[in-house]
Amino acid sequence: MRILTLVAVSLATLTVAEEARAADIQVSLGSSERVTRLFAYPNNCNVICYRDWTLEQTVEHYLGQSLARDGYDSAQVKVGRDGNGLYANFTGVPADYGRPLAELLQAGDLAFQGASRLNADGKWRYSWYFFLPLGMALENRRSVELLHFPPDYSLTQAQDYLESKTTDRWADLLVENGVPPARTAAFQTIVDIAPIAAPASAGGDLEGIYGYFTDYQTRMVAQITRGQGADALPMIAFGSPVRSWLKQQYGATVKVLGLAQISPTPGAEVAVLGANHPSYIWYAADPENYDDDPQKADDAGLKVMGQDLTAACWQAGMGQQPGQAPGQVLTGCTQKWQVTQKARSCALFYTSIRSLTEEQAKAKCAG
Repeated sequence: MRILTLVAVSLATLTVAEEARAADIQVSLGSSERVTRLFAYPNNCNVICYRDWTLEQTVEHYLGQSLARDGYDSAQVKVGRDGNGLYANFTGVPADYGRPLAELLQAGDLAFQGASRLNADGKWRYSWYFFLPLGMALENRRSVELLHFPPDYSLTQAQDYLESKTTDRWADLLVENGVPPARTAAFQTIVDIAPIAAPASAGGDLEGIYGYFTDYQTRMVAQITRGQGADALPMIAFGSPVRSWLKQQYGATVKVLGLAQISPTPGAEVAVLGANHPSYIWYAADPENYDDDPQKADDAGLKVMGQDLTAACWQAGMGQQPGQAPGQVLTGCTQKWQVTQKARSCALFYTSIRSLTEEQAKAKCAG
């Protein structure tokens, strides 16, 4: 078993011949101290551990998620340690599979430095947890999602970065736009501008701290938007804090369903679409915001549903064929969800947000 260097080239989807060359590799993860902080260990202990895992088991858990989301169903990973620290033994993976893992951990070092400075300046909150986007597809990604911060329960309860109401709802919209349910994770490779798992109400508290993570943010965006071929992966920017960050960092103005291009590295052109935060619809459709007028609330929710389905359609289309013209794809998706399939969009609002039956929803949308 050989130690994988960090300069290997990236791999495209495995062909039959490449599958035959699938390797057994060992990847150094670093010292116990480094792995402990980068994998937020222990993930779920408050006197009593919700899942009483060792450090090695915790790392295996997240690396196993990555293998599954990359589509390497027969691959395995085992984490051990020696005098040099921890290492991951992979079987049945591409020979250069350690490169994106090493890049993630190197970016994580930058994030931890930012979090340490934030704490030294007295701005870290007791209810926050340092949390990198672990368990994502490391190689076979289709698109990138730029978000604000992960919810705390994704770390402390689920130990799954993609386990949240936000990601679940968006996965459903991707499926509605033709992505197979088993492949949605490949489209949902997330970068949060704040690598901090926090309560859902923490958004306001996180304002003003993004500058501590600039090196991490820009490194991650550059890394994960890099496609396997000539075309960069498309990115969707969710919510106003993220869209404001894009403006500040890259000079790109993206409103909801607005398109822009950014260059995370010289020569790279990444198509970016602005979108509502996936959870925004519950706020937008809350009758309390309209003097308890249910029709006004429904009208607002129906508008957001149409926007969200259009954004997910663009993400699905661009993720399946990254070389397409982003504007043409958006035009087609707008026509689909706001004209041709407007009744379907309406029904999805009433079933998924108002919890009506299909029959009740159809009656509502026919009226």
